[in-house]
Amino acid sequence: MTTLTETHPTDPTRPHGFTTTQVHAGGSEGDGPGSASPRATPIHLTAGFRFAGYEDAEAHFGAGEGYAYTRHGNPTTESVERRIARLEGGAEALFLASGQAAITTTLLGLVGAGQRVLASPSLYEGTRGLFLENLPRLGIETDFVADPADVGAWERAITPDTRVVFLESIPNARGDVHDLAAIARVAHARGLAFVVDNTLATPYLLRPIEHGADVVVHSASKFLAGHGSVLGGVVVDAGTFDAEASGRLYPHLVAPSRLGAASLVERHGGRARIAYLRESVAPRFGPTPSPINAFLVGQGVETLSLRVARQSTNALAVARFLDGRPEVDHVDYPGLGASPSDGLARRYLPDGQGAVLQVTLHGGASAARRFVEGLGVVTHMTHVGDVRSLVLHPASTSHVLRTPAEQAAQGVHPGTLRLSVGIEDLPDLLDDLERGLKAVAA
Repeated sequence: MTTLTETHPTDPTRPHGFTTTQVHAGGSEGDGPGSASPRATPIHLTAGFRFAGYEDAEAHFGAGEGYAYTRHGNPTTESVERRIARLEGGAEALFLASGQAAITTTLLGLVGAGQRVLASPSLYEGTRGLFLENLPRLGIETDFVADPADVGAWERAITPDTRVVFLESIPNARGDVHDLAAIARVAHARGLAFVVDNTLATPYLLRPIEHGADVVVHSASKFLAGHGSVLGGVVVDAGTFDAEASGRLYPHLVAPSRLGAASLVERHGGRARIAYLRESVAPRFGPTPSPINAFLVGQGVETLSLRVARQSTNALAVARFLDGRPEVDHVDYPGLGASPSDGLARRYLPDGQGAVLQVTLHGGASAARRFVEGLGVVTHMTHVGDVRSLVLHPASTSHVLRTPAEQAAQGVHPGTLRLSVGIEDLPDLLDDLERGLKAVAA
C-alpha cells in the first residue's frame, strides 16, 4: 500500500495510506458546537464575500487574511488545493480553470521576455502549441532536447537565458519515460526550476517532487476528476525555492515590491514561487475556476487510486493484447518489456504505467478509420483519463496542423491511434478491440 507523510490524528508515528489521504485530506471541518458540519466539501458559489468589519477588509488587502473575491481565493477551491498538495507531497497548490492555465500560469511566473524554456520533445500537443506559437509572441522561446533519454543532452542544451526545465512524467501519448532524478540534478546545478506535468501518471503512480521536481502541474480535467465532465488545472509547489542558489535568476521573487514592501521570499520563504503565482499571475490573468468545478474535481480525487489502479491494469493487458497482432505495426506503452522506457518505468512507475497508449496499425489512415468505426464499447472522442475507454486518431485531429515530418517525430503516423483505457471489464474491452481489428482485416 502506498503511504504518505500525512499522519494519523491519534498516532503521529503511523502514516496514512494514499487512499485514506485522498478521501480525508483538506476536507471541511465544522465550526464548533451547533454549527452545520457537512461531510462533503461545501460549494461556496459566490463571486465575493462580505467583510465582518472595516478592519477585516483592511487585513485582507494588507496581509491576505480571509476571503474577499473568488478570483483571489475560495474555500471550496482551497479545500481541493490542500488535498492535491498532500497527495503530491507538495507544500502548497493553486487550483486553476484548466491544465493549460496551470502550465501557462507557471511559466509566466518563472520566465520573462528574452528568456527560455528547455523541454522534452515528447509533449501533449496543446503544450507544444503554447511553446511554439503563443509564448514566442511574449518573447519567450523554447529549446527542445534532441535526445531526452540522454541526460547529458539536457545539460548541454541549457543556455544562460534558460529559466525552466519542463517535461511530462508520462508523455502524452508515447509514454517515453524520462529519468526525473537525473534531470532534476542537472536543473538544480544551474539553479533552474524543474517543472513536471504529472497528468498521466497522477500522484497515485508517481510523485515527481520526491524525485527532485520543484513544481508539478496537472490537467485536473483528466484523471483527478476522472469522469470527463469538468475542466480544471492545478499547480503544486514543493516549497523549495532557494534564494541563495536561484535568486539571481528570479529577481522578482527576491526584490522588494514596487512600493518597497518585503519581498516574496522574505514573506513566504521557500513558497515564494507559488506565492507569486497566487498573488500576481493568476488573479491578474484571470484563469479562475468555478467552485463547482473545484468541488467535482475534489469528488473525483476521492476515488483516484481505485480508478487509476484499475485503468493501469487494463491498459497493460490491452497493450499486451495488441502487441504482436498481425494488424498492428507497433504499440507505444512503457509497461511493455520491449519498450525503450521499460527500465525507467519499472523504477519510477512500479505500481502501474498509466492508462494511455498509442497503437499504430498497418494500413495507414484507412485501417485506423475502420478500426475506430468497428468499436462499440470504446468511445471516439478527444480526452483522456475518463472512466470510459476512449480512442482518437491524432493525425487527423490533434496533430492535423503539423507536417508529416513533425507528426512522425512525435510518433504519430497515418495508422496511429491513441487509446485512453477506462475501468470497464477487461473481457469486454478486449472483445471490442477484437471487433476493431476484424474490421481492419476485412
